Amino acid sequence: MEEYYFLFGLAFLWTIFAVVQDLRKTEVANWLNFSLIGFGLAYRGFYSFFKEDIFFFIIGLIGFGIFFILAYVFYYTRAFAGGDAKLLMGYGVILPYGDFGELLDVGIFFILALFLFGLVYSLIYSLFIVRKDRMKFYRKFIFEVRKNLFVFAIAIFAFIVFLFFGFNYSGFIFVSLLFVSFLYTYLRALDSYMIELVKARDLQEGDWLEKDVRVGSRLIRKSVDGLSVDDIKILQKAKKEVYIKSGVPFTPAFLISLITVFVFSILELPLVIFSLF
Repeated sequence: MEEYYFLFGLAFLWTIFAVVQDLRKTEVANWLNFSLIGFGLAYRGFYSFFKEDIFFFIIGLIGFGIFFILAYVFYYTRAFAGGDAKLLMGYGVILPYGDFGELLDVGIFFILALFLFGLVYSLIYSLFIVRKDRMKFYRKFIFEVRKNLFVFAIAIFAFIVFLFFGFNYSGFIFVSLLFVSFLYTYLRALDSYMIELVKARDLQEGDWLEKDVRVGSRLIRKSVDGLSVDDIKILQKAKKEVYIKSGVPFTPAFLISLITVFVFSILELPLVIFSLF
């Protein structure tokens, strides 16, 4: 476990910086995320060389690959913004797994913790956003629940599959999937409150357009990748104001989940919650 203290410290410090950036500017700089990945892999590489334990590096590389795929899934389903997705890739390098079994256990534990803490945090954060018109939000939420019943159906189907194959964490995953389904529906209802009119000079690369914008003969389309530098230059030249969809700053959930994994790892009971289910 001692070999992971540096990685935990690195992730903790980098995540603190990410939280500050996210709350102040609603973005996380690429240099911060990429340096976390780079330093994490470099440490694993040096440790493996001096301790003659190449597996320590390989398991970190595999963790990075798995979290890389997850990050892209979350990004293109718009569950995460670009900065959050890249931060998740870095966590694939620093989390403590000594073998493939722990890679699965710790990986599942962290992702579920991230979404569960993210749910609680998002609910608290959103209360300050919708407090002026609670009834309007309530009606919107009920509408989204009825519209997205298939999301809850997927959670129930996944639970039945896990139960059928005797997966150890079926109960915990079922509860977690229901929470995630609720979070998805809740955030869909919250979307209309997260749209603001922004002047072109205040736009940032990656900002999500609410709808397509026409500038002369040029049509700037909304996309999951957000505005490019060239798009922003065109809008600034035309002095356009556009509607941008923002999201709930999610990095605090990373910080809380990191601390949780660290505490459970120190106690050598990283999966103690699963035993309750």
